[in-house]
Formats: sequence, structure tokens, C-alpha cells
Amino acid sequence: MRFAPFTFTKITMVAALLLVAMVPLFDYFFGTGFYLDVGTRLTCLAIAAIGLNLAVGYGGMISFGHAAFIGIGAYSVGIPTYYGIDNGFVHLAIAITSSALFALVTGAISLRTRGVYFIMITLAFAQMVYFAFVSIEEYGGDDGLVIETRSDFMGLPSLENNLTLFIFCYLSLVVILFLIHRLSRSRFGLVLRGAKDNERRLQAMGYSTFGYQLTAYVISGVICGYAGALLGNFTNFITPEMMDWTRSGELLFMVALGGVGTLSGPLLGAVAIVVLEELFSTWTVYWQFFLGMTLIVTVLYASGGINGILSLWGPRND
Repeated sequence: MRFAPFTFTKITMVAALLLVAMVPLFDYFFGTGFYLDVGTRLTCLAIAAIGLNLAVGYGGMISFGHAAFIGIGAYSVGIPTYYGIDNGFVHLAIAITSSALFALVTGAISLRTRGVYFIMITLAFAQMVYFAFVSIEEYGGDDGLVIETRSDFMGLPSLENNLTLFIFCYLSLVVILFLIHRLSRSRFGLVLRGAKDNERRLQAMGYSTFGYQLTAYVISGVICGYAGALLGNFTNFITPEMMDWTRSGELLFMVALGGVGTLSGPLLGAVAIVVLEELFSTWTVYWQFFLGMTLIVTVLYASGGINGILSLWGPRND
């Protein structure tokens, strides 16, 4: 059975969103709180993966340092809370501004390079931030920082309630997916994709590809910073390890597993990674081995990731 053109991947994404939306029902019937925690973590990571996919999938900028933005976002919640400032609007403003400035500076430098050099310089910047926070003893250093209270959005339902936090994260995921959908189909998105495929040709046509790529990199960093702020609220505990290079690798795995350069790919990849991690960890303490094997098989035999496999049933539209 084949679906009508230009509908299948949208159906897949909607199905994935509906599956995640059902998490509170599972939690209600089983009453453990476990499913709600998994669902909230999944939505936060999916948002971060969507942000990374904008740079990697649409812009061809393979970054190995996007975990730094997650850490910046998380500390934008933790540090103000440490001083008694729990206003959520202030937290998000700091997270977005800090992430944007860091992305602007590091992106402007990194985009002067290409290929493996771009990967290494983004990794270097992320490790600089990692070691910077490790050295700041005031905020716990390597031991981390406890967030006593979650962000308060004055007049809105309290995020101290786990269900409210999940709904907030889920709605953020839906909104960001919609914005990326619109962005990727705009003139900006078309030029960005064109620069990924043939940058010299776009430059010959008069487009400043550097400006488009830098803008995409900044937007990508802001989305990851926003995800970090949500993740900080969820965990109530943050450490510099959140921005270690291995965390950037996990985000890349999500994008690659779901489907690079597709709208639904990061969401599918995040769902798959989190579910497989929970599943394998219940079977053995060596669950990372089986997760790694799953990723290797996917990369070798399904270049389009999960989205590519599912799209065999119908035309793609990403």
C-alpha cells in the first residue's frame, strides 16, 4: 500500500507526536511517574536534535559541539536560581541571548573552515566551555549545581508539577517543529540547502552564503540553548558534563538515526534512542554495546535512517 504523494512523512511525524502525547495516559494508568519522566526527557532531547539538524541536515555544518548550547541553557536557569531569581521569562531570555551570542562568535570563526576542521573547531569551543564551568567552584564545579526551584512563569501553571512541565516541553516541541517546517520551505531555507549542495554556484548567483550559514548556526544554537533550559528544569541538577563532547555525539546519533536533513528525522531519532536506551538498560548493564550496534546497522544499511526506511512505503516530503 502506498500513500498519496507528499503525505507519508507528515503522517509519520504526526504519529510520533501523538505517541509522545499519550505519555501522560500511560503514566496515569500505571501511576509510577516513570513514563512522564521519560517523555519529558525525550521532548527536551528532540528539541535539541531538531536544532542540531538545522545546522547539519539543512546547512551541511557538522558540529560536534552543540552540547555546549545545552549546557549554556541549563546554567542560564541554574545560576539565576542560585541567586534567588526564579522568573522563567528571565531564565529563557538569558538562555536565548547567551546561546545566540556564543553561536554568533564561534560560528563566525568556525565557518572560516570546512570539513573535518569545522568539526574539530566546534569541538574545541565546546570543550573550552566545558572546562570553564568545571573550574568555577562557585557553581559547584565538576560536582554540579542543584536547582532548588523550577522556572516560574508568573500567572501560568507551575512547572513544579511534572505533568505541567511535560505539557510545556511538548508544546515547545510542536511549535519549534512548525517553525523549522516554515523556515526550511522559505527562501532562506532554499538558499541554505543550495549552499549545502553547491556553495560556489550560490555565491556565483550573488548570494552571501556565509551570512545564511551563520544565521542558521545561530538559530540552531538558540534552539539547543532553549532545550537546555527545559532540561535544567527537568533534572533540577546540572553539571558541566551536560556539555561534554559525548553529549554532542548523542545528538548527532539521534539526527543520523532518524534521518539527516528531514523534518521528522530528529524526532524519530530521539524517540528511538530514548526507547532503546531504556529497553536495553533493563536487559543488561552493557546496553551501550547493543545501542551502538543498532546505530552501526542503521548507518550501513539505511542511509536515510528511520525516516528513509519508513519512506519506502510512500514518497518523502522533507
